[in-house]
Amino acid sequence: MGTVRKNIIIIGATSGIGRALAGVFATEGHVVGITGRREALLREMVSERPASFHAATFDVTDTATSITHLETLAAAMGGVDTIVISAGGGDTNVALDFDIEQRMIDLNVQAFTQLSDWAFNYFKGRGRGHLAAITSVAGMRGSRQAPGYSASKAYQINYLQGLRQKACKERMDIWVTDICPGFVDTPMAKSPVRFWVAPVDKAARQIYRGLQKRRGVVYVTRRWGFVAWLYRLLPGWLHKRL
Repeated sequence: MGTVRKNIIIIGATSGIGRALAGVFATEGHVVGITGRREALLREMVSERPASFHAATFDVTDTATSITHLETLAAAMGGVDTIVISAGGGDTNVALDFDIEQRMIDLNVQAFTQLSDWAFNYFKGRGRGHLAAITSVAGMRGSRQAPGYSASKAYQINYLQGLRQKACKERMDIWVTDICPGFVDTPMAKSPVRFWVAPVDKAARQIYRGLQKRRGVVYVTRRWGFVAWLYRLLPGWLHKRL
């Protein structure tokens, strides 16, 4: 049997993992709704695959309008089976500049929460669906270089756990996947120390396979699952000295 054709929305698809993942879904024969702030990049993607992509240009941090854009996009596609939240960002912030932290809170906490809630309730209304979001291994513990980023990713990880538990408790056919990367070769990877950096195309392919299997957590690459396990177990006295 071939791949079952599905309708997918990737929120934040103009670059990095989101764009690569949109390409994988399109190559596999799915219809993909792509969103982002940069209209020119979305138009470029649509021109390359007009039969595969539907685009909507908006800023997810504009919480007064973003849901309207998503509802319009979902309706234009005739309904959606899977929603992937790839919109996110982060910066190192050694100086603890609050403006930097505020931007991450607006994007990784406030916008993420609104998008997740909308997606979950959308699937609840349809009776089934799959919500996924890109978090980070950085969310396992606090970081002196990027305290706001690691904290916001911890929030996302726990929020997705809560939605997964809610779907199970209420016996809903809603699958929730935490896509948890280590270092991927994208402009987002700003840490001064990097290792096991995955090419973005390899990361997107692994994410696609994990989503097809409806896994609860997809570590990218798989070896980062071991790192995450060790990092969680790291004694507090040792973590403090890193």
